[in-house]
Amino acid sequence: MSEVLVLVDEIDGEAKKVTFELLTAARELGEPSAVVVAAPGTAARLKDSLAAYGAAKVYVAESDDVPNYLVTPKVDVLAALVGAAAPAAVLVPATAEGKEIAGRLAVRTDSGLLVEAVGVATEDGAVVGTQSIFGGAFTVKAKATRGTPIVTVRPGGVDAVEAAGAAVEETVEVPAADAARATAVTGREPVVGGDRPELTEASIVVSGGRGVGSAEKFEVVEKLADVLGAAVGASRAAVDSGYYPAQFQVGQTGKTVSPQLYVALGISGAIQHRAGMQTSKTIVAVNKDAEAPIFEIADFGVVGDLFAVAPQLTDEVAKRKG
Repeated sequence: MSEVLVLVDEIDGEAKKVTFELLTAARELGEPSAVVVAAPGTAARLKDSLAAYGAAKVYVAESDDVPNYLVTPKVDVLAALVGAAAPAAVLVPATAEGKEIAGRLAVRTDSGLLVEAVGVATEDGAVVGTQSIFGGAFTVKAKATRGTPIVTVRPGGVDAVEAAGAAVEETVEVPAADAARATAVTGREPVVGGDRPELTEASIVVSGGRGVGSAEKFEVVEKLADVLGAAVGASRAAVDSGYYPAQFQVGQTGKTVSPQLYVALGISGAIQHRAGMQTSKTIVAVNKDAEAPIFEIADFGVVGDLFAVAPQLTDEVAKRKG
């Protein structure tokens, strides 16, 4: 069985949920091999969790230089592995960093690139990616016809399923970065995210739109999110109006999410927003406009004032949790 390379997405030695989704997807194509490109000691902390989701092998590419450069070390390591291991495919998270890595890797290896896949499979010996396009209006299948298929998989697009793997470690050298051609990290500033889950990792997301009315009134969104243990999101209209920080924007020009539950409060459902959340498993919408486009994709909809509906929902959830 051909191996499938999976680029591990981690923070401080803890794998992000999308890594487990990629390992699950890789099992549809062959034998998953996790690729850890990070600072020394990271792979040892990740090994058990990677094994729990089916990693047959763990390529350990560790160097003190890795944290000091953007994307280049990861592209270098993946390109070397593509040449040495001849994998059936390379799966990369469809994050901002992951998409840049995938694009560079495709050029470096002269390979086809499939972007924002929400599923992968093998058909007639070819790797096929399922994609949700045009704001979720169409679902299509595409395949790479050149080189090793490089596939970016949308976080939340695949359900992570555990499966025992051996996680046999194999050390890989990290090529020395060419300082003249690589982008160096010159400083770091921690993101203040509070206690809520990270937006693209959350299983529940509560988002507010222009209908919330102001930054102060966004508290109604935060209270519902907190009682549900959810992340908070915002539409582009809400961000542009100054109601909420841009880092929480969901949509085509923001973050793409695919949680188990997505609650849209005061969001009309413009195609730009729908492109970033339409693959959510269950969508609940509250809007006073019965003709709002969000209701076209909502599983459950309430036509009403969000400031009347959301507090009632918050109270009811709190009672049931209590």
